[in-house]
Amino acid sequence: MWQLLGTLNKKLTVAIPAMMLAGIAFGLLVDAAFLKSLILPFTFLMVYPMMVTLKLKQVLEGGDLKAQLLTQVINFTIIPFAAFIAGRVFFDDNPYMALGLLLAALVPTSGMTISWTGFAKGNLAAAVKMTVVGLILGSLATPFYVKALLGTQVEMNLSQIYQQIALIVFLPMVAGYATQQLMIKHFGREDFQNRLALRFPGLSTLGVLGIVFIAMALKAKAVAAQPDQLLRICIPLLLLYAFNYLLSTILGKRLLPRGDAIALVYGTVMRNLSIALAVAINAFGQPGSEAALVIAMAYIIQVQSAAWYVKFTTRIFGPAEPQS
Repeated sequence: MWQLLGTLNKKLTVAIPAMMLAGIAFGLLVDAAFLKSLILPFTFLMVYPMMVTLKLKQVLEGGDLKAQLLTQVINFTIIPFAAFIAGRVFFDDNPYMALGLLLAALVPTSGMTISWTGFAKGNLAAAVKMTVVGLILGSLATPFYVKALLGTQVEMNLSQIYQQIALIVFLPMVAGYATQQLMIKHFGREDFQNRLALRFPGLSTLGVLGIVFIAMALKAKAVAAQPDQLLRICIPLLLLYAFNYLLSTILGKRLLPRGDAIALVYGTVMRNLSIALAVAINAFGQPGSEAALVIAMAYIIQVQSAAWYVKFTTRIFGPAEPQS
């Protein structure tokens, strides 16, 4: 089982499109309304495992303040507004798709930030801090950004969104940290980090695939009626990710050491799409499935682009410094 989950986690570019197609087929054959009752359990399965492996204590470590500040400036003063503008241009007739684009840009960093930074031989400690700080700030700021930018176009209840974020972010964070400490106490830190912690990303992936399946099943008839809609979604997503990579690469290369620059790229480009998907589905009801469709497509672009960027890291930033 764990081997299968690990394989799924490594093959998201295949697994997510397959689950999208399966969801569409299911939604066309069956009335998928009953799947709504599974949204909350799958949401918890998606978010809780990533919280178990989160290293909250590393946030207090210093040494890379410039990279941290630059990361959050990009994440909260540039990318959300770029997504908003793209939404206005490409989804002017569909505010909930514009909402999906905005949500995908509002919750920065995920476990993949750390993983891809490691693959590219960047500063892992900086990536961990970016992940924790970005997750907390993004969760707190998201309702305000949505209210300010799209509040007149989408139906939203600010207190309800905060309740959902508390339920799908902060409750799993507390539960995950408690689980982490109990496991470390019982099994030891080394066994936890080298064996047990490796199993949790696969569980999170299972939650992601479940939510993608549900979102596509609920939206199946609309997608079948307008199949060109998927291509229409891909264009602004590709432009947004290309802009993000270009901006972060230029700023990182000019202002930061190699390791911090790589962490900056993955700390800004990698969005926490799991939480964005959960907010779209849980906080906006049936119209949120339109936003979820955009976020599901973002998964494919994000994972594939991250893998390609690793291949060009040495050419862009030079070879990694030898370990002393």
